[in-house]
Amino acid sequence: MLNLMRFRAIADYSSTPHLAPDSPITGESAYRLYMKQTLPYLRRSGGEVLFYGDGGAFLVGPSDERWDAAMLVRQSSMGSFLAFASNQGYLVGLAHRTAALEDSRLLPLLERHV
Repeated sequence: MLNLMRFRAIADYSSTPHLAPDSPITGESAYRLYMKQTLPYLRRSGGEVLFYGDGGAFLVGPSDERWDAAMLVRQSSMGSFLAFASNQGYLVGLAHRTAALEDSRLLPLLERHV
């Protein structure tokens, strides 16, 4: 799966104040909290992060569109991904992702060999 992320300047915990840190944090910091919570569940489900990096200007694409970060995740199967995505432990930390992101895209990919 290809994840494209645009972070909020300040994370928005208005819908989950019980998870909010004591003082305001950036969206990127909130996303780090989400990943810290998420990675053990992802790994147990057979998934792995193949790439995580900063975004940049498009070589080809809309000049007014920006993505702060990109991540490529491999999962062992669609069933494993669905089990991961519905795991109650994972879902607890999902609010950090919601607080972190202004916008995002998730594109499922199917590997082909050339």
